[in-house]
Amino acid sequence: MALATPKERTFTYNEMTFHALEWGEPGGAPVLALHGWLDNAASFYRLAPRLEGCHVIALDMAGHGRSDHRPGIRPYNILDDISEIYAVADQMGWQQFNVMGHSRGAIMTTLTAGTFPERILAVGLIDGLWPPAVQASDAPAQLAQSIEDNQNPKKVRFKVYDSVEQMKTALLNSKWRYSSESADALLARGVKPVEGGYTWSSSPHLRTASAFKLTETHIEAFVKRITAPVRLIIAKEGLTTAFADYQEDIAQFNNIQVTVLPGGHHLHMEEQALKIADVFTPLFTEGK
Repeated sequence: MALATPKERTFTYNEMTFHALEWGEPGGAPVLALHGWLDNAASFYRLAPRLEGCHVIALDMAGHGRSDHRPGIRPYNILDDISEIYAVADQMGWQQFNVMGHSRGAIMTTLTAGTFPERILAVGLIDGLWPPAVQASDAPAQLAQSIEDNQNPKKVRFKVYDSVEQMKTALLNSKWRYSSESADALLARGVKPVEGGYTWSSSPHLRTASAFKLTETHIEAFVKRITAPVRLIIAKEGLTTAFADYQEDIAQFNNIQVTVLPGGHHLHMEEQALKIADVFTPLFTEGK
C-alpha cells in the first residue's frame, strides 16, 4: 500500500509557531496525534494514512521537530503542553475530537483527556499511559535537579555530527530501536545544520529534569475524569519491559481496554501499524 503524502500545517499560540502534518480531509473524524519524547510528527507516517475516514493532525510538540522551542532557560514540564494541544484543536474548529499519543505523547493524551473530558470523543494510547508517580516529599529535590540540569552546559547541548548518516546510525543504535525507514522519516523533520556539521532540531532542554512531577493521587484524579473510551496498545518488547506492574495499575480503571502486540516501543512505525489501525479506526469513527 502506497502511503498518502501529508500536508504541512502551522499553528500559532502564545507567541510560538507549531508545525504539524495533516492526513485526510475536513469532515473526517478529527484526530489529534501526539508523538513521543525527542520524536516528531513523522512518527505517525505509517499509522495516520491507514486511519480511514479520519482527519489527522500530527503535531510537532513544543521543542520538537520543526516547532519553536520554549524561550529561555526552562524545563519542558509536560503539563505546559496541554493548553497548546487544546489551542490547536480550537484553531481546527474541533469542539470535540479524538486524541492519540505514543510514549510521552500517550502520557499527554491521558492528561489531556482528563482535563476537559467533555471535549474528548475517544482516546488511543500507544505504548504509554501516564507519567511515573512520585511522592509529594520528592518535590524539593525534583525542583533542585531541574534547576541544576537547565544551568548545566553539557545537559543543554546536543552532540554535533559530521553527517546525517552518523545521526541515523545513532538513532538505529538507541535504546528503542528503529527500522531504517522509520529513522529516515524522523530525521527528515528532526535535523538541522550547525557550525561543524549537523545536530538534532529538538530543544536540548527536553533532556533536563522536569520542575515538578505528579503524585499517584494527581494521576488518579486525571484518569478518573476521563469519560471517553480508551484503547491502549502495548508492545511486547516495549512498555512491559520498563513497567512490569502495568497490568495491576490498568486494572484499577474500567474504561481502558488493552491490546498487546508483538514488536518494540515504536511498533506504530513498523508493520504493526496495520493492526493498530484496525483497533483505532472504529474507535475514532464510531462517534463521527
